Amino acid sequence: MKISKNVLSFLSELKINNNRDWFLENKKRFNEIQSELIILTGYFLSEIEKFDKTVKGVDPKSCIFRIYKDVRFSKDKSPYKTHFGIFIRGGGKKIDGTGYYLHLEPDGSLVGGGCYQPDPKSLFKIRERIISDVNVFRKIINDRKFVMDFGTEFYAEKLKTAPKGFAKDNPMIELLKYKGFAVAKKIKNTDLISNDFVSETLKSFRNLYPLNQFLEEAMMDKHKTR
Repeated sequence: MKISKNVLSFLSELKINNNRDWFLENKKRFNEIQSELIILTGYFLSEIEKFDKTVKGVDPKSCIFRIYKDVRFSKDKSPYKTHFGIFIRGGGKKIDGTGYYLHLEPDGSLVGGGCYQPDPKSLFKIRERIISDVNVFRKIINDRKFVMDFGTEFYAEKLKTAPKGFAKDNPMIELLKYKGFAVAKKIKNTDLISNDFVSETLKSFRNLYPLNQFLEEAMMDKHKTR
């Protein structure tokens, strides 16, 4: 299984022709790509389920973001996104938790996951869990395979000072400053359409699982509320 060149070519053309007329003329191509992405997502789900049981029973269609933009509050009124996004998590496509993310875009593809923008209460719980289980967290983010995939920085904004309620001299303060705990690695176009992409992506998702599990457990800890 692999991603076809049609995905990148369609998105490249859409970026130049981001209008309703062009999209309607190419709706058949879009539908074919959607079918391809549903099959791909179904395969990912079946393989992720082998190490993360929470995704069992998730509908592949629910994991794929719509290509139609909400332009009501945007200066850019172009009607379509110029990328495809797939977010896999237990319970379906919800962005207020952890998951496995695939972003498909010419010269901008990413594989990642974690928790991108947790709400304030969830973020507080995560920070508290990091402090209470610092050795476990360090083991996860310093794992050799994890670092090879995602590096040592989180894909999130960072506060300039210590977050409210946490001591500025805490040994983990630089990590606690993050406003989210997502990770990502860039994917070249040539790697995206290679025969190894799907298997390599699954390896990355497997390496991501311990972080997802840590964050999910932290956010579900009901007594750690603000």
